[in-house]
Amino acid sequence: MRKFKLSLTPLIVLSVFSFNVFSQSNNGWRASTQTIEKLTKEKPEINYYEEKVSTYPLPDLLTTINGKKITNSSQWEKVRRPEILELFRENVHGRVPKTSYQQSFKVVNFDKNAMGGLATLKEVDITITAESKSLVIHLILFTPNKVQKPVPTFLLINNRGLTNMDPTRVNKSDFWPAEQAIARGYGMAVFNNADVDPDNFDGFKNGIHGLLDKNTRTGDSWGTIAAWAWGASRCLDYLVTDNDVAGKKVAVVGHSRGGKTALWTSAEDTRFAMAISSCSGNVGSSIARRHYGETIRKTNAGFPHWFCTNLKKFNDNENALPVDMHSLLALTAPRAIYISCADEDLWADPRGSYLALYHAAPVFRLFGKKADIQEAMPPLNKQVIRGNVGFHIRNGVHNMTLEDWNRYMDFADVVLKPDWK
Repeated sequence: MRKFKLSLTPLIVLSVFSFNVFSQSNNGWRASTQTIEKLTKEKPEINYYEEKVSTYPLPDLLTTINGKKITNSSQWEKVRRPEILELFRENVHGRVPKTSYQQSFKVVNFDKNAMGGLATLKEVDITITAESKSLVIHLILFTPNKVQKPVPTFLLINNRGLTNMDPTRVNKSDFWPAEQAIARGYGMAVFNNADVDPDNFDGFKNGIHGLLDKNTRTGDSWGTIAAWAWGASRCLDYLVTDNDVAGKKVAVVGHSRGGKTALWTSAEDTRFAMAISSCSGNVGSSIARRHYGETIRKTNAGFPHWFCTNLKKFNDNENALPVDMHSLLALTAPRAIYISCADEDLWADPRGSYLALYHAAPVFRLFGKKADIQEAMPPLNKQVIRGNVGFHIRNGVHNMTLEDWNRYMDFADVVLKPDWK
């Protein structure tokens, strides 16, 4: 609950929050004692105890850097949203360079009778060229044959390997359950994040960084997650041209590091109608100031290529960050956003993710979206849909499953309002 409000700092208004695990309703989710003790034994330096989460200052979404109150959607769009977007570019994800490039699309495989005649398959090469260098993003798209076209479509940022996105469907995976989406009348698109940029610290010499980074890198130069997000937008560039796809009803989806990417993709590219983030945790969907599970220091140490180097300033210094992840979630407003978590995945801080959504909700309400979620966590395995925001926490571990996808599609049934429903 809100305790008191601090005075305006040179950068941003902060409000202090303290959440007690025992203040929620008896039916709300709580991490099990067994899971907490198990994870603490494995990583004793990491906090998994809710009672050890200190009171923290949370940046006020509806107060500008100059201390002015945001009271309507126009002020948010013209003033506050650009401020927050710039703070993320400067301190978290970095900036995409302004290097010019050329882009082309080529359908390299077309099958009208995919999935036994239930779907149409298109494999599309998206070629990016800058000066003498080029790379290809391989986009796979299935659309249903037995429903009215064009269809709302999910675009997955795949960070789990090629077997999860097999266009032949010899290999099927719940991580990208294309058959189930087709059966429900949705398009399913996917690309491999490694096509855009490698997921390792290579000094930003390869992938799209090797094409577009022409100047000396600085503290706010873009990281790999920003590069993957840029790649997702290039896939959308194609999808909006495809007559089988409802271009204004495309959802970007990601799990873990892909979930972090999906949220930043939606923040940077407002053409996406929905952002879906699974188990994205620290510097994704969960509040960094809670210092629960993975921390900024741990993220930077393990994956120094993911974010801009300015983020290192906030190692063990989360309270100085001029934004937090409720700010990131709010950048999708008034479009739809869905957050999912797993019961045993305390590293990704499920409670912090729900609280980020709760504190982002006032921005959705500026646009007349209901978004009246409660402060207390919902029960395990109970889906929450309020206006353009949705959430669930399911049994299990860090993963994205068919159960998750079914709930994403339930949410899409409501907010994307397919023509065939």
